[in-house]
Amino acid sequence: MAAYSNVKSTKLVLKGMKDKSKKKKHKDKKRKRGDNEEKQDVVGGWWCVRNFGEITGTVAIELQNNAYVHALDTGLFTLGAPHTGEDEGPDPPEQFTAIKVSDSRIALKSGYGKYLGVNSDGMVVGRSDAIGSREQWEPVFQDGKMALLAANSCFISYSESGDIVALSKSAGEEEMVKIRSCAEREVKRKDDIADEDRGNVKSCEVNYVKKFQSFQDQKLRVNEEDSCTLKKARTDGKFHEALLDRRSKMKADRYCK
Repeated sequence: MAAYSNVKSTKLVLKGMKDKSKKKKHKDKKRKRGDNEEKQDVVGGWWCVRNFGEITGTVAIELQNNAYVHALDTGLFTLGAPHTGEDEGPDPPEQFTAIKVSDSRIALKSGYGKYLGVNSDGMVVGRSDAIGSREQWEPVFQDGKMALLAANSCFISYSESGDIVALSKSAGEEEMVKIRSCAEREVKRKDDIADEDRGNVKSCEVNYVKKFQSFQDQKLRVNEEDSCTLKKARTDGKFHEALLDRRSKMKADRYCK
C-alpha cells in the first residue's frame, strides 16, 4: 500500500463526460473581455480616440469632464458649459471636422466653415478659409493620455477667463485633452439601424438636420425646444415624424412644406 501513497489522486472522469473546468475558464475570459469593452470611454455615442488613425470626421475636444471647446461667431473659442446628462454629447458649436494633413498632423474646421489656428499671442482662433502652417495640429499620445500641440509648439488649454489658448511648452494635467469621435467604429452590426438613428435623440436630430437642411446661409439650424418629446416619440415609434415636425418649424428642410 505504501507504493500507492505517492500517486496523485485525480477526479474520476467517465467516458463521454465533458471536462467543464476548461470551459469555465474560457467563459471567464470572455466575461472579462466583455467587461473591458463596457468600460470604454463613451458619452452620448461619442467615444474617446486612442490613436492618430481614429481621428477622422466629426470630432469634439474635451478639456474638462464633459466640457468641450466651444466655437463663437467672433472667430474665438471658449470652454463650453459642462454637460450634466450621462447621455449628452457635445453641442453643434462644439463639433469640428478633422482633416488629416500628414501622418502626424490634422486640421480642424469649425461649424462656421473656418479652420482653427493659433495667432502670435497664443490665442486659438478660427478665421482662416484655408489650411496653412498655423492651422495644423499634432495630437500627442503617451501613457493612455493625449495633448494637442499647436503650430507655435505649445499645448492647447484654457485660461482663467475660459479662452482657449496654446501657451505652455510642456504638457501637464491642465493640457490633457480628449478628442471624441462619433464616427462608426469597425464592428460587426447585428441590426439594420441607419447611421443617422444611432446615438441619443439630440445627436440624431443634428444628423438629420445635416442631411436634409438646405444651408442657404451656411448655418446649422437645430430646433431649441425641449427634446423630451423626441424621447417619447422614439418610444412610441413616431420618432421620424417628430423630427420632421421640428425641422419644419425651422423652415430649413428641403423636404418640409
